[in-house]
Formats: sequence, C-alpha cells, structure tokens
Amino acid sequence: MSIRVLFLGEIVGKPGIQVVKQTLKTVRLEREIDLVIANGEGATSGFGLGRAHSMQLLKLGVDILTGGEKIYYKLDMVEFIAKNPSILRPANYPPQNPGRGVRYLTVQSQKVCVINILGNADFPRTHLSNAFSLAQILVDKAREDGAIALVQFHASPTAEKLSMGFMLDGKAAAVIGTHTKVQSGDARILSKGTAYITDNGRCGSQRSVGGFASKTEIEKYITQVPSRSQECWDDLALVGVIVEINEEGKAVAIEPMSIPVQQDEQAKEE
Repeated sequence: MSIRVLFLGEIVGKPGIQVVKQTLKTVRLEREIDLVIANGEGATSGFGLGRAHSMQLLKLGVDILTGGEKIYYKLDMVEFIAKNPSILRPANYPPQNPGRGVRYLTVQSQKVCVINILGNADFPRTHLSNAFSLAQILVDKAREDGAIALVQFHASPTAEKLSMGFMLDGKAAAVIGTHTKVQSGDARILSKGTAYITDNGRCGSQRSVGGFASKTEIEKYITQVPSRSQECWDDLALVGVIVEINEEGKAVAIEPMSIPVQQDEQAKEE
C-alpha cells in the first residue's frame, strides 16, 4: 500500500496558522493524505515556534513540526520540545540539547522515519555536526530498521540542498528543502526514486517578503535601521508538496501544491 505525505512550507506568523486552520483538514481528506509534516520555524510572529502555537498546529492536523536555526528562539519551547516527540529540532545539534531530530512512526502499516537536518553553510551562530555525514548515518539506520526515510533539510544555498538530494537518492524516499520560503520550480523524482524539491515554500502571505509586509522590509534595506517585521495578510495560501511513496520505499510522484485561502478579517484582528 502506498502512502501520501504532505510537506507543508514554512508556516509564517498568524496568517500562516490561519491558512492551516481554514484548509488543512479538508486537504487531508480530499487529497487522501496519510502524514503531514510542516516547518513551524516562523509560526510565532515569523521568528521561532512557541509552545502555544505548536500545540495549536498539532491540533489542527499537523502530525510533525520541524524547526531550524530558530527552534530555541522562544524560551517556552526549550522546555516543551523535550516533552513532545512531534516537534523535531535539527538532528545535528549537540546530543545534549533539548528535544530530538528523528521520529519513527507507523503510517498505513508502513514504518516511517522522519529526519530533520540543518545545513552547515549559512548559519554562523550555530555549531553543528556535519549535515551530510549525519544524514547518511541516520538514513542508513532507518533503512536497517525497515523504515522509509523522509528527510527535511533546512538550509539556504541551493547547491547544499541539491547535493543532499543527490547523495541520498535511492536511500531516502524524500529530501525536502526548507528555509528560503519561496517554492522552487524543481520538484521531481530523482533517478533512483527519491522525491526532491529545493524549497517547498511558505504557508501564509504570498504577496510579501517571506511572509512579511514589503514596505517595512524595503525600509530596512534603504535605511539600514533595524525595524520589526510586520506579518502580512495579502494573498494567503496553503503551500507545500505532496509525495506518494510505494511499498518499496520509492517515491512515485511529487506534486507541488498551492491552495488560495480567503482572508478571515476576524482572525486578522485577534
């Protein structure tokens, strides 16, 4: 029996949470989704993931939330992540860090292993083990355990993410890139059966700068004066990719998805 996995793009702020609230349960039903993995890196005001928002997203139908370099930005998550196996920090943080970077679960009688990795190239404030060496170890272990490996790779350079995809081709069922918050146009099945996309986009405002109001972001570039980014509610959409995986653990389809969502004025005011 094949399984269908929805990888949601980064959820950005209240607008991103709102599109999940309005659409995810319907999408799961209509698209026959068995597992939902979402990047929650920017769910709390665009910078990190707070405890309350993580609980809300899990109740709304997300099965696994992942984070990257901002996973510990909210203090209440530092304690909470250790208690909740449905929230994954990057696996290549130091082993003594709170939380975990790998989750095994059963989906439609198939054993699945979700692995969250943070890139090494563009996060100077993090001190991580080598993403590529660790990814190989974790994927090989998942296969030895009879599990289908799903890798979410949170990194900036396209070359880094492409290299990860080609390295794990035929070993992981999917290598899904996150972080840049713009869905790339290269969703495909690699030659040995791995579903790949360089970046699966963002959930929230599509007419924005990474989910934030463009006016404020432009001013920061012009003036060089720091200013708080403002969540944007224009052109909302639920964005991600759907990957279908067969019984042999090979991807047979990857489908980019972007579902427009009508703005809820009441939610905007809350």
